Amino acid sequence: MTDSAPTPTERLSAEAFAARLREIAAEIGVALDDAQAAQFARYRDLLLEWNARFNLTAITDDAGILMRHFADALTIVPALDAAGLGAGARVLDVGTGAGLPGIAIKIARPGWVVTLMDSTAKKLGFCDAVIAALGLREIRTLHARAEEAGHSALRGGFDAVVARAVAALPTLVEYLLPFARVGGTVIAMKGADAEADARAASGAIGMLGGTPRAVVPVHLPGLSDQRALIVMGKARPTPHPYPRQGGKPRAQPLT
Repeated sequence: MTDSAPTPTERLSAEAFAARLREIAAEIGVALDDAQAAQFARYRDLLLEWNARFNLTAITDDAGILMRHFADALTIVPALDAAGLGAGARVLDVGTGAGLPGIAIKIARPGWVVTLMDSTAKKLGFCDAVIAALGLREIRTLHARAEEAGHSALRGGFDAVVARAVAALPTLVEYLLPFARVGGTVIAMKGADAEADARAASGAIGMLGGTPRAVVPVHLPGLSDQRALIVMGKARPTPHPYPRQGGKPRAQPLT
């Protein structure tokens, strides 16, 4: 590794930002070429431009964007690779916000077909701008609430469903599992309490047709934060009452 890491207040050139991200991505097992790294640098610029108009993120320094946004999002890619996703795999990012991890996944694996779902139209407007500026194809945004869209034609339609810090796991699995096909993969990106979260949600996972696979620790170079991926499989169709509507997944989590 080089000593090119930015300080908290330093703004790197696009070239330096791209080079640094390539280094970090390689450490977490994701190879990015020059063009892909340049797309992330442009993504950074757009994030900062849009964030000046409305709140997308509190993290605006290059060090934070590199590690806590882009590198963190890329940690899910090796787990998706391990699940056997190939060309044309359908991936849904629930609660995508500013496009993470979905846009990062798309940049790293351009052959996958990605859907970005969020209930906030302004955030999806930003995602659409990034998609256009980066020239990404086979990626779309969807303005919807998961508890409603889970009863639409999207139900059971994805090879992998992912989410980053959307809700507590017993609530989150009710949002995610209905969208996965039988045999598919669901991954929740969580923090230090991932093992406890997985245990607390084990009953809900089973009720919703899922099966726990693994809690995979994630380390980001230079950060002491404890992170993990909670990986689940889809063993059978989710029963049709789920996801419950009217805010019940949050108000009355399954046990």
